[in-house]
Amino acid sequence: MNPKSLIKERSIEAIRNLFGVEIPAIEIQATKDEFEGDYTLVVFPLVKELRQKPEEIAVKIGEYLTRQEEFTSFNVIKGFLNFTLDHRLFIRALKTHYSDEDFGINTGKNTKKIMVEYSSPNTNKPIHLGHVRNNLLGSSLSNILKAAGNEVIKAQIINDRGIHICKSLLAWQKFGNGETPESSGMKGDHLVGKYYVIFDKEYQKEIAGLVSSGIDKEEAKKKASILMEAQEMLKKWEEGDTEVRRLWKEMNSWVYAGFEETYKRLGVSFDVVQYESNTYILGKDVIEEGVKKGVLFKKEDGSVWADLTADGLDQKLLLRADGTSVYMTQDLGTAVERFTRFKLSELIYTVGNEQDYHFQVLFLLLKKLGYSWADKLYHLSYGMVDLPGGKMKSREGTVVDADDLMEEMNLKAIEKTKELGKLDGYTEAEKQQINEQIGQGALKYFILKVDPKKKILFDPAESIDFNGNTGPFIQYTYARTRSLLRKASQQIIEITDRELNKAEKKVIILLASFSEVIEKSASGLNPALVANYVYDVVREYNYFYQNYPILKAEYESEKQIRLAITQWTGNVIKNALKLLGIEAPERM
Repeated sequence: MNPKSLIKERSIEAIRNLFGVEIPAIEIQATKDEFEGDYTLVVFPLVKELRQKPEEIAVKIGEYLTRQEEFTSFNVIKGFLNFTLDHRLFIRALKTHYSDEDFGINTGKNTKKIMVEYSSPNTNKPIHLGHVRNNLLGSSLSNILKAAGNEVIKAQIINDRGIHICKSLLAWQKFGNGETPESSGMKGDHLVGKYYVIFDKEYQKEIAGLVSSGIDKEEAKKKASILMEAQEMLKKWEEGDTEVRRLWKEMNSWVYAGFEETYKRLGVSFDVVQYESNTYILGKDVIEEGVKKGVLFKKEDGSVWADLTADGLDQKLLLRADGTSVYMTQDLGTAVERFTRFKLSELIYTVGNEQDYHFQVLFLLLKKLGYSWADKLYHLSYGMVDLPGGKMKSREGTVVDADDLMEEMNLKAIEKTKELGKLDGYTEAEKQQINEQIGQGALKYFILKVDPKKKILFDPAESIDFNGNTGPFIQYTYARTRSLLRKASQQIIEITDRELNKAEKKVIILLASFSEVIEKSASGLNPALVANYVYDVVREYNYFYQNYPILKAEYESEKQIRLAITQWTGNVIKNALKLLGIEAPERM
């Protein structure tokens, strides 16, 4: 049992014995630097239940607990009860965990089966910066949920059909002259994205021509011949036209090969891949059943709707008059299919906050349709990512592609390590590997350290800094711990009983809380908690490292304890970064 767990258990016992009240949960936190103590019990939440002043409650609990050998002293500051613990508790925690390479991420038995959906790109363009945040959030959350003891299924549904796909196909057909990834030297997804941009340029040109001939702009948008051709192509696709389907399969195969390269470099993967071309027909049976139950209704034209006005929403179209599906139809059917097929406990959708309303409707509809698992659906809603130059637009070709961004990060890492002389004396292969790890680590950490709900202004130069709350700073600290342990060249660390200074205890307190941070991050669907936690660990360790000698400690017992703290710190940094999808270089 770590020190914090012991305090929780003993404090709950004290409240039960002193006040005759069973409190299931209490708030314990590390004591702030300006106060004496190791851990703090926050008393204010207990006042209503115990009906006494916070100072009185704190003194009674403090006096009760300091009669036990583990608690050496206490002090009360307003509604905060600060404890100083016997140093042997910290020594015990250090002995138990310092050499555990899987500390925090090896929790044993699975508890829930959770599916996390993320990425879900369109096959008409490459993966861009917005998708990068989506992928990093979904992938890291999957890692964190698994570390918290769950069975996790990583899923994506690829939007491979619809009018936007036909726009790329048609533009290639009209202007491509048989160009392929091989003949052009372009990645397949970039090549298809190029024709999506070409379509829009031709479309805008046609609109301008129609407007200049006296046609209203809104009418011109509908009457542009290139758009009408794309609509005709979509109709042929839905009818199973052989040539359209052949072209669609071929160009999609180019895109999938391109996606695979991007995913590999980004370090994300999937257990289940679904395609909208297969799932768009799902949901019709669910909707028909809803009509029979009277939950949904048909209009005179045959279209099916849900009336959600009583719930403060609006009326929602679920099936068009001609019987064709809308996005909501597919999402209803896919949710039912996933819970039926995989026997899920929970399903988490990683989708931008512009879709908040869509998921509010989806979850409410499934509840109204009587699915018992409807309250086990969650939307990991996140803010958009912008660059200092402003917003990105796919059809105008102003998007920052993930591939270009990752390459830029690699080049910035090369530039920075050269400037600082970090990799002098390394082989070219070693430099290449470490610079890639630094570049990707900078990108991932900069994005993941921000609460998902907040927007991000991504600055590549700021992210690559070797100081402050950045990926490279954290990676460098890990490399420092490895260097220290190599210099010590000890196979076994011998920890003996000794009083600890405040800096040593503060690092141990933080390290011991890793599993708790993982639990909070998993339950809150927030990888930023892990990211900012590991920064706190690095900051505390660096203070300790800079102020207390390790290899040249005055006493051998000090040296051994500080080496153990260093080893435990390194393991926690490496494992926290692993949860974020970031590699930890052994040397930097």
